[in-house]
Amino acid sequence: MARGSGRADTWLIVLGQSSQALGMGGIALFLPLIREDLGLSFAQAGQLAAIATLVYALMQVPAGWLTDRYSPKLLFCVGVVGTNATALAFAVLHPYGWLLAVQAVSGLFRSLIFAPGMMLIREQFPADRKATAMGLYVAGGFASSVLLNTLGPLVVGPLGWRWLFVIFGATGVLWAVLYHRVGTDPHREPGSFPRLTEIRRLFGHPALWLIGVIQFARLATAQGLAFWLPSYLVAEHDMSLSGAGAIAAVSALITAPSNLLGGWLSDRLGRPLLVITIALTALCASLAVLPLVDGVVPLLLVIGVNALFVQLYFGPLFGVGLHYLGQRTAGFSSGFGNFCANAGGFAAISALGTIKDSTGSFTLGFQLLAGLYAAALLAVLALTRTTPLTERPATERAPTAPATPAQPDPEPGR
Repeated sequence: MARGSGRADTWLIVLGQSSQALGMGGIALFLPLIREDLGLSFAQAGQLAAIATLVYALMQVPAGWLTDRYSPKLLFCVGVVGTNATALAFAVLHPYGWLLAVQAVSGLFRSLIFAPGMMLIREQFPADRKATAMGLYVAGGFASSVLLNTLGPLVVGPLGWRWLFVIFGATGVLWAVLYHRVGTDPHREPGSFPRLTEIRRLFGHPALWLIGVIQFARLATAQGLAFWLPSYLVAEHDMSLSGAGAIAAVSALITAPSNLLGGWLSDRLGRPLLVITIALTALCASLAVLPLVDGVVPLLLVIGVNALFVQLYFGPLFGVGLHYLGQRTAGFSSGFGNFCANAGGFAAISALGTIKDSTGSFTLGFQLLAGLYAAALLAVLALTRTTPLTERPATERAPTAPATPAQPDPEPGR
């Protein structure tokens, strides 16, 4: 660990971040029960997750900007407390309109978790292990999904889904309180936050938009398939909720270590774009095949391949963003990338439910997700021909150089 209270900081950051996965994952797992309890269509049920994802996506750029300027520890703690408070509210409210409003507020608070948490956990690792740090950051969320999908179907009968959301929310608030007491903020030099001219330079660089395309495809599948997988298995493969939950748990169990594996491979090989390309290719193929397979064993194999690669390139992708766009604007560029990702998640969650209602099947939705990955592969190819922002020729930098003393290097040591 790099500094601070070390392992205590790291694990409380991971636990706080992972607490949000219980609320979102709980809606996905218990969706058949929630739909029956509230009398919802597939499209209406999808909106419960989609509205949170939309607000979360729209807030990513502002949250990234706040992270670059203010205390990431404070923002992170506020985000974790607010997100879990809305899980408690979801448990006690009944009208569908109120639940939609709660989910919208949840998206607002969730947006304060991602970029600040990414900055906080990067500070706990040395420079040559940043991708590993970012992989660990999201691995906890998948570990909590394993716990949820394994134990959830067993305890939802005696407790009910509403009491489980009370437990989720109370546990998440506890992690936030503990981290607020023992966690440390990254050290910053006065005036180290990025200036408006640096933000404008980001929007003029093609890497920002190419990474945005890859991020859109990444979470379109990660969230879309995760949210609808239990319903897909129950509705189109006649599985029980316990069986669907077990498959979702195994899927999350495969995904959790793959976050760490992808970050480790990227740091070890020094070739993050190669890791990204391999993952995107495998995901494109698995989604194209998923609607065509029949039988439990082939179905499990395809779901397993998807689970292995769906988050394998998370750390490498955000590491590529730091390489092409610099460190000083890391909060903003990470926030923009996560905005694109969650725009994809919102589109996929909404579209898959609507496609199921209109066609009676998820097949077309899965084929569209495969097409997104094909587009992402083209974006990776274009990215390999792009020059990092901080390595522009001196003749390009000269017209914008200020007359006052030069600004500090946005990526010291590069």
